[in-house]
Amino acid sequence: MKTRHFQRVTVRVMALPILAVSLLAIERSTPQAALQWFTTICSAASGPMFSTGPDTSAAASRPHTTIKLLSCEPIPDVPGKSITTIIVDFPPMAYTPAHRHPGSVTAVVLEGAVRSQMEGSPAADYQTGQTWFEPPRALHMFAENPDPVHAAKLLATFVADSACGPLVLPPDN
Repeated sequence: MKTRHFQRVTVRVMALPILAVSLLAIERSTPQAALQWFTTICSAASGPMFSTGPDTSAAASRPHTTIKLLSCEPIPDVPGKSITTIIVDFPPMAYTPAHRHPGSVTAVVLEGAVRSQMEGSPAADYQTGQTWFEPPRALHMFAENPDPVHAAKLLATFVADSACGPLVLPPDN
C-alpha cells in the first residue's frame, strides 16, 4: 500500500514539469486566455496547484488549499515581467507541502492564521494583516492552517516572467 501511494505521488510530481513545459509551448494570445489557462491548471483533476502533499498519510489526508486567480498583467515599466495576484483559501487544518516559485512572492493573511516555514528559518505563525516575503526559487517548506475549526485566507502577489506562466515549482527544481 505504501509503495503504491509513493508511486502515485512520484508520477504526479514527475508529470508537473512535463505539463508545465507543454503548456508553455502553447501560445496564449490574450491575457484572458492566459487567465483561463492558469485557472485550468490550478483546478486540475489531480488537485489544486498548492496541494500535492508529501508522501505521508497524515499530510495526504489533510484538506487541500484552493486558489482563485484575481489577475495577471504585464508590468509596463518592467519589460518581461508580470504581476499576478491570487487568493489562497485554507480550510481548517489545510496543508501545502514544499514548493518553490519562479519569481518573488509577497503573502498577506486576510483572515485566520497561517503557519509557514521557509528553508533555513523556523516555522512562523502569521495572523490577519501580517505578511511574509519569498525570494525567487526559495524553498517554501510548508504552509498550513493549524486551526481545526476556522478557515484562513491569504492574498499572494507574484512578480515573475511575463506570460503568466506556472507560479509553483517542485521543491527540487
